[in-house]
Amino acid sequence: MHRSASRLTRILACAAVPVMLAVAGCSSDSGDKSDADNSTTPSRSPSPTVSPAKFSALPDACKTFSGKTVESMVPKAKVKGGTEGKSSDIATRGSCSWNGLDDKGVKGSQYRWLDVSLMRYDSDTTLGSGAKRAGEYYTKELASAQGTETAKDVKTAPGAGIGNEASTITYTLKKSGADFSYATVVARTENVVITLTYNGTGYAGAKAPSVADLSKDAVSAAKEAVAAVSGGAGGADSSGGSGGSDSSPSKSPGKPESSGAPVDSDAKAKSE
Repeated sequence: MHRSASRLTRILACAAVPVMLAVAGCSSDSGDKSDADNSTTPSRSPSPTVSPAKFSALPDACKTFSGKTVESMVPKAKVKGGTEGKSSDIATRGSCSWNGLDDKGVKGSQYRWLDVSLMRYDSDTTLGSGAKRAGEYYTKELASAQGTETAKDVKTAPGAGIGNEASTITYTLKKSGADFSYATVVARTENVVITLTYNGTGYAGAKAPSVADLSKDAVSAAKEAVAAVSGGAGGADSSGGSGGSDSSPSKSPGKPESSGAPVDSDAKAKSE
């Protein structure tokens, strides 16, 4: 009788083991499910966006001015069509220059030099919109013109009616025994910066042109350049502001070397 009771106890104990394991298993599953329900998937931060650049290309720098404008500003220009500056990416940067010596006989000679540089910026998600980047470059170009070495009587005036923002810087320089008058216009139209430099002097007894006269002509030419950018540089950037191919430049486009008389090398040197 005692042996039968002990055997029955062992059977009941073994039968209870699966039940306990099952309960433990259910308890474990319930905990996992609860943790899963309480967990939250972190949301991704939206990708930064910038406004697309308005201009996706640049016009030919040597065609930013009409033939009439060039003839008026640079009489007897050696190359009427201008001397194009070298550029590894004409959609991003370009430049062109004209120079000429107008010999007036016993009245002396008048020398003029005109240069225009164009710099375009694409929108970039890490660097900002094309307009913002162009604005930063505009500030640097303005400071460069204002800080021209050995310049005298440096004056800066706002360039009303020229693109989104513009300034005219005038000054004089004495080089190779001649007094040169300078007028530089730095202007920004959306994501493009235009830097126009116009200078001149008189030789063989002729007086140098006044900075006021040069400034008036430079401002008029700058407006013409802005119109050329707006009319021939393409529409809004198709990149949609997702990042352009343009890399941030560290300096202004190189000016092309002018050829001819020794005076050209002096006249072309805009201190940077």
